[in-house]
Amino acid sequence: MQIPHNSVVLVADGRKLLFLRNEGDDAYPNLVVETAQEQDNPATRDQATDSAGGASSTQGGARSSLEQTDFHQIEEDRFAAEAADLLKRRALKNDFDSLIVVAPPRTLGELRKHYHKEVSSRLAGEIDKDFTGHPIADIEKALKAA
Repeated sequence: MQIPHNSVVLVADGRKLLFLRNEGDDAYPNLVVETAQEQDNPATRDQATDSAGGASSTQGGARSSLEQTDFHQIEEDRFAAEAADLLKRRALKNDFDSLIVVAPPRTLGELRKHYHKEVSSRLAGEIDKDFTGHPIADIEKALKAA
């Protein structure tokens, strides 16, 4: 994948995001961190106060239970929506002409739900992998290989 000079690369998952800018050129990218954010998102068991309830029927002895709310996933989805909002604000300020998004499949899907038309029009590519914990050099290699 070509990464034009001055392109923005968003590397995100449900808890962490990195905004990188290519200060190199197409052939030799040089990604530099502009912004890094991380949110604390404990497991659902640490966020929930009660177990899911249950209901039983007196006729036929059937029993059903209610599913527990996945607070951890709700927070990851909210974080992805906030990242999409950051992209929108930056696109509306003409902060970038070209954007590449790298995120795990679930986060990428959530981001897509919230892309503004200005973000979509500048989107040069997407990679559905989790690179938030990887060194910048590995991200550059993955982008060049894509």
